[in-house]
Amino acid sequence: MNTNSNAQPGDDSYPLPRHLANYTPLSPLSFLKRSADVYPEHTAVVHGSRTLTYAEVYKRCVKIASRLNQLGVVPGDVVSIIAPNIPEVYEAHFAVPMCGGVLNAINTRLEAKTIAYILEHSGAKVLFVDRDSTSVVQKALALMQSKPLLIDIHDSDATGDAISDNQYEAFVAEGNAAYDWSLPNDEWASISLNYTSGTTGNPKGVVYHHRGAYLNALSNITGWHMGPHPVYLWTLPMFHCNGWCFPWSLAANAGVSVCSRTVSAEVIYNSIEQHGVTHFCGAPIILNFIINADPALVKKPSKPVEVMTAAAPPPASVLQRMEALGFHITHVYGLTETYGPAVMCAWKSEWNTLDEEQKSVLKARQGVRYQVLDELDVLNPDTLQPVPRDGETIGEVMFRGNIVMRGYYKNPEANDAAFHGGWFHSGDLAVMDPDGYLRILDRAKDIIISGGENISSIEIEDVLYSHPDILEAAVAAKDDEHWGETPCAFVQLVNGADVSEQAIIDYCREHMAHFKCPSKVVFRELPKTSTGKVQKFKLREWANDV
Repeated sequence: MNTNSNAQPGDDSYPLPRHLANYTPLSPLSFLKRSADVYPEHTAVVHGSRTLTYAEVYKRCVKIASRLNQLGVVPGDVVSIIAPNIPEVYEAHFAVPMCGGVLNAINTRLEAKTIAYILEHSGAKVLFVDRDSTSVVQKALALMQSKPLLIDIHDSDATGDAISDNQYEAFVAEGNAAYDWSLPNDEWASISLNYTSGTTGNPKGVVYHHRGAYLNALSNITGWHMGPHPVYLWTLPMFHCNGWCFPWSLAANAGVSVCSRTVSAEVIYNSIEQHGVTHFCGAPIILNFIINADPALVKKPSKPVEVMTAAAPPPASVLQRMEALGFHITHVYGLTETYGPAVMCAWKSEWNTLDEEQKSVLKARQGVRYQVLDELDVLNPDTLQPVPRDGETIGEVMFRGNIVMRGYYKNPEANDAAFHGGWFHSGDLAVMDPDGYLRILDRAKDIIISGGENISSIEIEDVLYSHPDILEAAVAAKDDEHWGETPCAFVQLVNGADVSEQAIIDYCREHMAHFKCPSKVVFRELPKTSTGKVQKFKLREWANDV
């Protein structure tokens, strides 16, 4: 150690300590270990009549990790799981990386061809399968050359058949509770592999690292002002961006994971009453479940329940109705490539004096960067210069920092395009308001150019959602000989509603500039991806056929 009494901590002459105690790699695995040490008897997971404490979850994860290690899973190997929101998926978020494996949680809504592609592209060594996915997985395996080892998950509510003689609970029981797992040697090591929706081609594999997962898990807590021991209802799929990193957030905060195979208004209201749910996340479709629920199900919570929403920008009218029912909304934005939410509409106390409609309009904006995201901006995609903060000039949303993916797995061409100029290019078009808050207008490919004017499909959708007879709405461009393109609206009405196309067009003309209003309204169910996003490319095809 330097004995110079005049040396300062920043001086080159003052040697930094290099022993491991001060340089532990950042990893969310440390969160589970701490909660098991500090709150061993606190409930970690609830699923129906089943309850697991933090001590039990930690022990089970260590045993699973040891079994994976015995099977030859080494650092960097992919372990997949296909299951709904059940405890086994929560356990996989810790058990797989404990042995150095990379977790690949597969969307349960995918078809066999895509599942086969993901398993082969990732090179998965082991696949845990919930029985409700047995049939589709068997079809996927028939399309594959090299197949992973199968482990059957027998959840009591599943109705399918076993896919393997290898049973999950036996797999856990055979594990070694004294297995000497360790944090990764490098915090930039891969922790998970998540595949995008792949609406226009094969899905891309997005690689997360331990460092990013650790940081975003903590930022979820601080940004959402989550107190200790939250009771969190799993309405958001854990296979979607690793549940926006919330499996790791809940371990850090010693929260309770309330698991459910299905999501409905009944499940949400009953869980709030039975388990005292304080938080849940979800896309706007989850909000629609709540605001359009059978009145017999509606039970206003005794205190506001915190709801984080993202995916499609939520219409201000939907936010307003949710707040009236006793749910406090936090709007976030992000992509698979940014560990889920990386932008939050951080609330300011001076907005509390505004009326409810004004508050909802402000809250519908995407907002500002997460605490752990270094840079967020709206840039001109050609010059990479920031657009003026005028709420009108359109640019592309770009990210830079620790919670941006390592890259796309085995896809250097896509990486070159995504990280051109040293920024991650989101493909989302937005404006920056004068107060520095981001406001998404559209995906670059979804903007409608009519008579030289840029029209945001999201702006039209926001108006459509405010109509009392519309359950869901989406807008796409329709070719027009005179204008080039005009908006075409696709709507699904609430049950029992009877409203004409012209009435909806007239409603839009009352609430927005006439040139932005749809020229055509089509009544039909909206096509969605496996993660619940509207498939705009299909709407664009349909728009020119009507």
